Amino acid sequence: MPASCHISSDALRVSINDHGAEICSIKNKAGTEFIWQADKQVWARHAPVLFPIVGRLKNNQFIFEEKTYDMGQHGFARDQVFELKESDATSCTFELRSTAASKRTFPFEFIFRISYRLDGNTLITNYTVTNPSQEALLFSVGAHPAFIYPLSKNEKQEDHYIEFEAEQLEITELANGLLTDKKQQLKLANKRLFLSPKIFENDALVFENGQIATVTLGSVSSDHKITMRCEGWPYFGIWSKPGQNFVCLEPWYGIADAEHSNQQLTDKKGIMKLGAGEEFCCEFLLEII
Repeated sequence: MPASCHISSDALRVSINDHGAEICSIKNKAGTEFIWQADKQVWARHAPVLFPIVGRLKNNQFIFEEKTYDMGQHGFARDQVFELKESDATSCTFELRSTAASKRTFPFEFIFRISYRLDGNTLITNYTVTNPSQEALLFSVGAHPAFIYPLSKNEKQEDHYIEFEAEQLEITELANGLLTDKKQQLKLANKRLFLSPKIFENDALVFENGQIATVTLGSVSSDHKITMRCEGWPYFGIWSKPGQNFVCLEPWYGIADAEHSNQQLTDKKGIMKLGAGEEFCCEFLLEII
């Protein structure tokens, strides 16, 4: 069984597994659970961390320096055991390092740290990627937390909405998990997208070009709200399994391959590059009401 780290504030209690450094529970003082509880019959994850790729690769492969590597959707970090490096009552930090085994599927050295910190009713998540080698590191990183809805008892799923800052947003259509050239306008009502199973019949909603900085999961019949703040993240996804009672809000530094990808990692859309000794940091905030 995976070990867990628990942190708490005057408003929230959060549990994180060392397996994947994955948030497995966020509860308020009343004991209300906000994180999907990984029903194995539906989707057996809570809030996986996406590294060293985000999304699906064409043919589940990439090419680097004339060699082909196999890698499944969203990379391997979500299935690795992280080391707990630091922890106190309100914060903790986990670390994953490259190994000889990881370099057989991802030929780079890396240090990947994930820190969680509670400040009242806000959970701050920080990702830090460091390149300890003398060679460039190519990678992507992202979050995939799944939130339960309805947020309260006696509510209906159709009462729930995702609220954006903009009146108009453009989504990129997917085909078999890969980006297509097709775009469409997301239909909103006063900046809100009301949730229904049909929204996700054709896979996730994918937003490019930094369209999402703040997004809120709320309900017309409850005071509970989950607000994600992810300013500066270039890509964003929203996903659920049609008919299920969870929705994922996903900020990304990286994105799936395009249908016409040449599979070269150096050419991959959204790929990040770190030089020798360089470090990349990003964070997002979850405000739970």
